[in-house]
Amino acid sequence: MILPKDRDPRFITIRRGGTLTDSDHRLLGLWAAACAEHVLYLFESVQPSDPRPRHAIGQIRAWSRGEIAMSQSRSAGGHAMAAARVLSGAARHAAFAAGQAGAVAHVAAHELGAAAYAIKAARAAASADETEAAGRLECRWQREQLPDAIRALQGVLSTSPVLMADQTESVDFFGSGTPDRHHKMSRRCGR
Repeated sequence: MILPKDRDPRFITIRRGGTLTDSDHRLLGLWAAACAEHVLYLFESVQPSDPRPRHAIGQIRAWSRGEIAMSQSRSAGGHAMAAARVLSGAARHAAFAAGQAGAVAHVAAHELGAAAYAIKAARAAASADETEAAGRLECRWQREQLPDAIRALQGVLSTSPVLMADQTESVDFFGSGTPDRHHKMSRRCGR
């Protein structure tokens, strides 16, 4: 499981009792799309004729622009995850990243899943001696893509965990150094 079992109210929209605004929810969707698209080539190099992960990324972007309903993006995310299930390694993780991105329209916290699976894809694509460095590089790239409005939420989102491949480490995207209360140890992805 990439996401924690307990839903963090910081990733629940205001209309559902959380603290996340709709506009920030949409920005998180765009960021998740960027994270997933950054590693999509790892899927497409193995399954070039399967459009489902790319379609999910397109759908979350369309939802973020207000062009489609949440259910359409969520459905595309599910189809991208179905494409992942028959694969292994980097291609599988890249498709799961796209699926998680598509699901952001339904549950904002899936943006963490998109980022985490993208990191897992980068790690899986690297040689054995470059796994850690590849994950940190991907995480650094992701942090650089955060929209300014989301960076402004650091006080709200700074403790958000994104699990690494072994499910016991988390990535501190915002560089706050705040210990993760859900997992054994936090690890910064580098600056």
